[in-house]
Amino acid sequence: MAASRLELNLVRLLCRCEAMAAEKRDPDEWRLEKYVGALEDMLQALKAQTSKPASEVINDYSRKVDFLKGMLQAEKLTSSSEKALANQFLTPGRVPTTARERVPATKTVHLQSRARYTSEMRKPERDVRKRSGVAGPRPADEKQSAAELDLVLQRHQNLQEKLSEEMLDLARSLRTNTLAAQSVIKKDNQTLSHSLKMADQNLEKLKTESERLEQHTQKSVNWLLWAMLIVVCFIFISMILFIRIMPKLK
Repeated sequence: MAASRLELNLVRLLCRCEAMAAEKRDPDEWRLEKYVGALEDMLQALKAQTSKPASEVINDYSRKVDFLKGMLQAEKLTSSSEKALANQFLTPGRVPTTARERVPATKTVHLQSRARYTSEMRKPERDVRKRSGVAGPRPADEKQSAAELDLVLQRHQNLQEKLSEEMLDLARSLRTNTLAAQSVIKKDNQTLSHSLKMADQNLEKLKTESERLEQHTQKSVNWLLWAMLIVVCFIFISMILFIRIMPKLK
């Protein structure tokens, strides 16, 4: 299906935003944020169209727009450790926006921003090492840098533990539901088997009773037929006798 005009405009603006995100920008740069807001509006309008693209394409557009929003929000954080932590949870697009791209631009931007934030986190440590060669060591700066790194690692570890606990609870709940479903299905199968067995038995009994009824009906018909023949014969003989007797009486 051919792309609509709205989708083409969205792709053009998305390519422009990805290019701007990959460039080094001033802190006062405001155009990218406005462009991303326009991308959100265009994406919502594209989802509302009747002739919209496939769901996989829509999901990839949404993933890229969410990535750009998350990247802008991460840049507004004050601490380099917080920026690095927020950057870890961003999900770039999986498919290139244009055919000329070999790797999705958002993935490249994600790697660049991760490297930049890591470099910013290590910069105080490098500065401390440089100053330590001239003015002696600075234990306070080293402790602060180590404390920031420990804080990032601790947050990451806590988040991983929380996710692991949630996954474990989900697995337990799924296992419990599966076992309950298996038990219900087993009981239903047993009930169905018993019902089928009873139905077979009732069918056999019904067949036997039908045969007996048929035999009984045939016997009854035979006796009734013989009784009727006897009555007819008796009436016939009585009529003959009556006819012969009546003239003599005159």
